[in-house]
Amino acid sequence: MKFGVLMFATDYALRPDELAVAAEERGFESLFFPEHTHIPASRRSPWPGGADLPKEYWHTHDLFVALAAAAAVTKTIKIGSGICLVVERDPIVMAKEVATVDFLSNGRMIFGIGGGWNVEEMENHGTAFKTRWKLLRERVLAMKEIWTKDEAEFHGEFVDFDPIWSFPKPARKPHPPILMGGDTPRARQRVVDFCDGWMPIGMRSAGIIAGMKDLAERARAAGKQPSDFPVTVFGAPGDPDTLKQYAEAGVERAIFWVPPEPRDKVLGILDKYTRLTNS
Repeated sequence: MKFGVLMFATDYALRPDELAVAAEERGFESLFFPEHTHIPASRRSPWPGGADLPKEYWHTHDLFVALAAAAAVTKTIKIGSGICLVVERDPIVMAKEVATVDFLSNGRMIFGIGGGWNVEEMENHGTAFKTRWKLLRERVLAMKEIWTKDEAEFHGEFVDFDPIWSFPKPARKPHPPILMGGDTPRARQRVVDFCDGWMPIGMRSAGIIAGMKDLAERARAAGKQPSDFPVTVFGAPGDPDTLKQYAEAGVERAIFWVPPEPRDKVLGILDKYTRLTNS
């Protein structure tokens, strides 16, 4: 099983480029950044993680700028979005952002995606909460066309464009792996329908191994192999027994959460996880 780290890249924490160097030096396979374009001050939508929304949610750097900064100073570590809020981004621009980061990093991009939970945040981008999953699906399918075809076009209910030219194409062929977040039967069906892997949140899910069995059944029902959809546990607990269970179940990657703190504190936490993974 591979190990990675994730951190909200904020304006008050260890810089994303410095974090990337430190993680690569310690042998981590991957580094993920979450994103929110903003947080509406109304705070109507409850945060799924608890009563009080942590301030890092509205202090994040732009996702793709942070990923590019991390890629520029490293050579081997994979860099991922965890997650990219596809429903809040223009698909043509987003396709170019993903392709550019993947191209400039020599194929190290992992594209983690999700639908999000903040209703008013989506509304600020013109997205209706009830139709966000249909919108996400079309945007992903449209981006696949842009990534894989010299002259791409797409005609759907939410995304519609005639033939376009858009370069660069991703270095990874046919495109960076697309990992779907969420821990519901519908999320796992979306994995099988138009993604390349599943990325549930470990700290919130008590049923990841059961979910993996469900994912395997859905893959077989679609005439595909369970191995076609590797699993990344996002925010995995730093518990050796749980990690052993994940490995035995076939989890491909476990990602440890690092709080957005100054350099010394973050490096100490990275060292702790390094000892855990090497034990």
